[in-house]
Amino acid sequence: MRPLLHASALLALAVLTQIGALAWLLALPPCRRPLAFAATAAALYAGLVAFAPLASPRERLGCGAGDGLATPALYCVLPRTYADPEMAALMRDLAGHMATRNPGRPPVLLDAGFPFLDGMPLLPHLSHDDGEKADLALWYEGARLRSPLGYFAFEDGPTDCPAAWPTLRWDLDLLQPLWRAAPLDEAATRDAVAWLLDDPRTGKVLLEPHLQRRLGLSHPKLRFQGCRAARHDDHIHVQLR
Repeated sequence: MRPLLHASALLALAVLTQIGALAWLLALPPCRRPLAFAATAAALYAGLVAFAPLASPRERLGCGAGDGLATPALYCVLPRTYADPEMAALMRDLAGHMATRNPGRPPVLLDAGFPFLDGMPLLPHLSHDDGEKADLALWYEGARLRSPLGYFAFEDGPTDCPAAWPTLRWDLDLLQPLWRAAPLDEAATRDAVAWLLDDPRTGKVLLEPHLQRRLGLSHPKLRFQGCRAARHDDHIHVQLR
């Protein structure tokens, strides 16, 4: 049972945090009592999280970095806010634009990428494997986020997607009543998306079609992610050209 436990923990830590798997491995030898092992693994993980910005070829965004971006603390701890230098510059420039146009309403960064290794996807995303993608929360009136993670608080709207299985297009209907009631700030969201679409560094922005129509946005870079991928009426996906 012990090898299976360690293998399961390593897999979970790898897909959720990347560097957590390394901390677990380093804590294994020599054999320790459970509490000593947990303390050692936690200390190693904290050290790796602190060291990652110094060693990563990518740049950490949000997390008190003074770049004008906000992000939930969980994504900093995991850590999932690392981006290619060009994407990092794009996000910082968006933050500067929003600070001018919408003071006190910074972009809220959600998932970007892990600190290391191209080709390792940031689950549950289908991409986010090279530091060239980033997710932003929608802007709301009177609230920074509707759900604690920034994901899964969907905006109501029509869809042409049929029910299908298997699929990553989760509706999560049971969770929707739990989220904070905050209207979408259409002006701020429209301003941010329009700015991203006009920037030559942006290759693609994913947003649900009903939100595209609601915001009055149309652009060759503005796309629908498809019916088998996660819904994009709870967040904005941005990727480089």
